[in-house]
Amino acid sequence: MNTQIQHLAGLACATLLMIATSARAQDFENPILAGFHADPSICRVGDDYYLVCSSFEYFPGVPIFHSKDLVNWRHIGHCLTRKSQLPLDKMRASGGIFAPTLRYHDGTFYMITTNVWGGGNFYVTAKDPAGPWSEPVWLDVEGIDPSLLFGDDGKAYYCRHVGGERGHIGLTTLNLETGKLEGELKNIWEGTGGVWAEGPHIYRIDGKYYLMISEGGTSYNHCVTIARSDSPWGPYEANPKNPILTHRGQPERPIQAVGHSDFVDTPAGWWMVCLGIRPQGGPLHHIGRETFLTPVSWSADGWPVVNDGKGLELTMPSPDLPAHPWEALPERDDFDKKELGFCWNYLRNPVEENYSLSARPGFLRLQGTAVKLTAVDSPTFVGRKQTGLSCKATAALDFTPQTENQEAGLVVRGNDENHFVLGVTLREGKRQIFCRQVLKGKTVEPITYTDLSEGSVELTIDAKPNQYEFFYLAADGVPQSLGIASAQDLATEKIGGFTGAYIGIFATSDDKTATAPADFDWFDYKVIEK
Repeated sequence: MNTQIQHLAGLACATLLMIATSARAQDFENPILAGFHADPSICRVGDDYYLVCSSFEYFPGVPIFHSKDLVNWRHIGHCLTRKSQLPLDKMRASGGIFAPTLRYHDGTFYMITTNVWGGGNFYVTAKDPAGPWSEPVWLDVEGIDPSLLFGDDGKAYYCRHVGGERGHIGLTTLNLETGKLEGELKNIWEGTGGVWAEGPHIYRIDGKYYLMISEGGTSYNHCVTIARSDSPWGPYEANPKNPILTHRGQPERPIQAVGHSDFVDTPAGWWMVCLGIRPQGGPLHHIGRETFLTPVSWSADGWPVVNDGKGLELTMPSPDLPAHPWEALPERDDFDKKELGFCWNYLRNPVEENYSLSARPGFLRLQGTAVKLTAVDSPTFVGRKQTGLSCKATAALDFTPQTENQEAGLVVRGNDENHFVLGVTLREGKRQIFCRQVLKGKTVEPITYTDLSEGSVELTIDAKPNQYEFFYLAADGVPQSLGIASAQDLATEKIGGFTGAYIGIFATSDDKTATAPADFDWFDYKVIEK
């Protein structure tokens, strides 16, 4: 082979190598589930991956997602879709479903979680992760964050947080035939000294039992620590390099409060999902704790190393798995199906007769009641998580209020006491559109009102990382801005709790039943910047 041919062959090989390397090293963007997707738990079944998150006071509960490549996820349903599974009557904001764990064993999926202030710890089962899921098997009342390990010895091990802020991790066994716990919980580890030793998961890896937990509270001091033992009962030896993941004391990082993690073993090595937040305009975040993905390697002495010790990053090389994007969901919901899509949630257990997709075909009809958005109850509200720091939501509303106590429109909800409303009402005998801010349970004056002509109206919430702007478009006009609100007023650091912003539609009245229904023709939701 002459020199020129050798040179060309070398170039060809180098080009092929570059192409292959490029394909393997294609990056993905964190978070993998943006917006309020807290406390992720993941399991693998063959080439399929399933993930669940906390849902707190929202119904249906425990959203479940499916992926083939760990990066692209599609929402396939909820684990808790019936009131008998998820009693949420008058549940306080950020009560309800905490920190589910998802596991698969012998042909059955198990989802175990806590209904805080609503019954305690329980699990449900399903053969198909998309459902239906079984009725709950209730286990105990105290503690949070239960998890299961199906041991090689045929036993099912149950662990959870015990004892509050200065608590520990307790372990006992679960009889799967009777659904009963066997014996008292044994204290197996207290963590490394941080508050709230919680979110435990036990794994059997290469003959050792690894217990991974979170410490420091689910805020800026959050961290992940790990210990190991020859027995699930301990004694557990702490990793001398704990924490294996934390961003505390590193305010320059765009991702903060990282923790509450779960491992998954794949053909592309070990990976971890965890939660984190992306503060905007200072140490303030408002769209919630999100789900992130990061690789895990193993040191020579058998300890996990998260992303080579570099912490969590927004842009990372994708897992070496066949890419499997899903078909994008349409931006517009025309309300022409028999049921609402999986993205929609109610507040607590809905009063079903207040919602109809059939009363006026092609519309979602809301019947307002005297239950207001500020009530710790179930107002006529249905919303979806804000999944982009910049996004736009628009709804077409046909609503002619008959009395001055009726309202319907769009709302950005932080919690019961903190939300922004863009709605239609009757005031001084005139149909008007208004913009109202409610902070700490009180209306912020003044409320902006303007007269509205007859016919349907389009209401828009334009979200940016640090603000919301509210627009309306009447049938005979052009888009008009009605006001701006600070997104930071809905920051968790200000309003408390564990959830994130929802954008939804609502209807209310001072009467037991409003005389005029609110008919929504369609709802558009577009993410501009994740």
